[in-house]
Amino acid sequence: MKLSVPIYDLSTFEQYKNQGVYIGQFGAYSKRYSHLHAVHGHSFYHMVYFSKGNGIQHIDFKPFEIKPGQVYFMIPGQVHITTEPEGYIVNFSKEYFSSLLLKTDYLEKFSFFKGPAYQQVFEIEPPTADKLTDLFEEILKEGALRKLFQDDLVKILLLQLFMYINRTHFISDSAISNPYNHTLLKNFQSLIDVNFTALKFPKQYAALLHITPNHLNALCKDLINKSAGELIRERIILEAKRMLINIDYSVAEIAGKLNFTDLSYFIKFFKKYEEVTPEKFRKFNT
Repeated sequence: MKLSVPIYDLSTFEQYKNQGVYIGQFGAYSKRYSHLHAVHGHSFYHMVYFSKGNGIQHIDFKPFEIKPGQVYFMIPGQVHITTEPEGYIVNFSKEYFSSLLLKTDYLEKFSFFKGPAYQQVFEIEPPTADKLTDLFEEILKEGALRKLFQDDLVKILLLQLFMYINRTHFISDSAISNPYNHTLLKNFQSLIDVNFTALKFPKQYAALLHITPNHLNALCKDLINKSAGELIRERIILEAKRMLINIDYSVAEIAGKLNFTDLSYFIKFFKKYEEVTPEKFRKFNT
C-alpha cells in the first residue's frame, strides 16, 4: 500500500488545558514526537522560537539555518521537517481566537501568518527576545493554573507576543510611502492562493484588481523585485512539490489537479524552473 506524507491536526498532540492550542518547550516536544523529524504538514498554525541550538530547518522545501533568537511561523497547508534545538512552540487551530476576536481576519494583520516561507523566518534582537522569553514563561505558568479567565489570558498573551514580533520586523502602514501599492500586492498574493490552479496569467489577476497588467507587474518589481508572473509560477510549483511528496498521486494526477491539460507540458514547466523532472524531485524528497 502506498504511503502519503502525513498531515497532522491538533488531536495528534497532548492538549494545553483546552482544545485548539498546544504550547510548550520545543526540545521536549521534538523528542516526544520524533515522527515529526520526517516531512509532514499541519492543519493548524505553528510557531517556534529558538533559544539555543543550531541545524537546518526546511519550510516548504526551503532550507533555513537555525540560530538562537530566531522565530519561524507556518500556516495550515505548509510542510516542513522538525529538528531538535531548544526553545518554545505554539500550535493553534484556525478557530482558536474566534471566541475572543470579533474580526475573523485579525490574524491577517500579521504578515508572517500569510507566507511565503521567506517572510516567516527571521531573527529577533536581544531586547525583544527577552520580552518573548518572558511572555512564553508567563504563558506556561498560566497553563499550570486553573483560574478564572485563564484561557482568555493565554490568548491575550499570545497576541501580545505576535504584536512584538510584527512591530520589530514589519513596516507599519503609516511608514510606507505608497500603502495603496502594498495593499494591492497583498490582495494579489491572496488571489493567487485562491485561484492559482485556474488563473495562470497576470492579466487575469490584474482584471480582478481593476488595474492594468503593466501596473501589477511594476508594483511587484518595485516592492519585492519579482514579476507578477514569477509569483504565480512559484505558487503553482510549490503546490506541485507539496503534492509530489504525497506518493498517493501520480504525476499525471498532479498535472490534472493543477489544471494542466497536457502532461508533457507540466513536466517541461516543472523542469524549467526546478531543473529536475517531477519524478526526480519525488525520488529525492520522499
